[in-house]
Amino acid sequence: MNTILMTVSLDGNSLSINKLVSVARNNENVKVGKDAWKKIDDCRNMLQSKIDAHEIMYGITTGIGEFSEVTLTPEQTQEFQNLLVRNHAAGIGEPMDLELVRGAMCGRINVHVKGHSGGRRQITEYLKDVLNHQITPVVCEKGSVGACGDLAPMSQIALALMGEGEMFDNGEIVNSKEALKKIGLKPLELEARDGLALINGSNVLTALAAIILYDARKWMKLHDIAAAMTLEALMANMKPYDKRIHQLRGFTGSQIVANNLNKLTEESEILFSGGKKVQDAYSMRSTPQVAGTLRDSIDYAASQVEIELNGVGDNPIFLTEEKDVLTGANFQGTPIALPMEMVGTGLSMVAVLSERRMNRLTNPALSVGLPPFLAEKPGLHSGMMLSQYTADALIAETRILSHPAANQSIPAAADQEDFVSMGLTTSQKTKQILDNCYGVLAIEMMAAAQAL
Repeated sequence: MNTILMTVSLDGNSLSINKLVSVARNNENVKVGKDAWKKIDDCRNMLQSKIDAHEIMYGITTGIGEFSEVTLTPEQTQEFQNLLVRNHAAGIGEPMDLELVRGAMCGRINVHVKGHSGGRRQITEYLKDVLNHQITPVVCEKGSVGACGDLAPMSQIALALMGEGEMFDNGEIVNSKEALKKIGLKPLELEARDGLALINGSNVLTALAAIILYDARKWMKLHDIAAAMTLEALMANMKPYDKRIHQLRGFTGSQIVANNLNKLTEESEILFSGGKKVQDAYSMRSTPQVAGTLRDSIDYAASQVEIELNGVGDNPIFLTEEKDVLTGANFQGTPIALPMEMVGTGLSMVAVLSERRMNRLTNPALSVGLPPFLAEKPGLHSGMMLSQYTADALIAETRILSHPAANQSIPAAADQEDFVSMGLTTSQKTKQILDNCYGVLAIEMMAAAQAL
């Protein structure tokens, strides 16, 4: 059966987390409209006139970083872009997941189509064609500090387009030149500005943040199901989930979680069959407040990520109509790094809540008459005893990973780049936290199913 691929139109304004994931994970094609190509061409023509007039512009007619005061000759300007990519492709470690590299490429195209990057349309066309033919540059996991963009990983993408790196093709690592030839492309020849236009944005850390948030929202849905199963098995007092309690405080996430728990348990024969405690433990009755806070945090982080996905993450920025060049710091990854720190800590926190509920299912002193550790033959069987060990090990690791990276700046480039975001590190550790949290939640679900 052939899968019918949809097409995501990139216009610089409407790239959502869901659309990015559909391209990155589900291999949907991307297209660029005529209006966007015109913006790219108009911006490039304006920049070319400045290059021809020998104007001094950062990263085009000058070096970068501490070398920004070094002016290049016209002969050096084109060569510099090739050397820039080769020099910056300095990552190390295992290859990134293909979906992350694809997501970063999709995000970079969406920056270009806004018409402020100054690169030739060819570099955007190459990104689009490589995405749509599902050949993916090999990019190392480590090396980005998340300011001046994700320079090392984005440079490995650019290097592959130049035919000098490697690519994944049908799961095999092949020479980039061969992979490009297979889809009818020659190695990309960079001209002035092209290299920096390919690499100078926080596109990798933002794509990873988008993928994490997509999966974290699925995790939140599963969390509410697991919590409802546990509440039912422990014959919880359901008054703490009365919608009026949560309306009076006013937090959106808390109201959603309480509503979900009520929907999931409304026809329970167990919950409404007998007497209840006046108050259950915090890990039960605080579930809407605690998990709801994470739900709100995910929504906030998603709003920031979608601003970034549709923003001009570049330096310099070229204003076509004004014929102006603005040098700034829109490559800085902090607007994504800080919200993702919050999400990582929140996931770790709610995983603790899940484990504490699971503990109440297995501890005979707390489990309202359920067999010790949910074992059919206690003593001969150990039941869920060791599963709790696993959950605890996962939680210990998430707590360590919750230590912030966003405040761990290390100055670089002879102190010209003296504050960096460490945003890719933040996104990477948040992904590890989420992976662990899926494990913890699965263990609660297993225990709750056994209890029921």
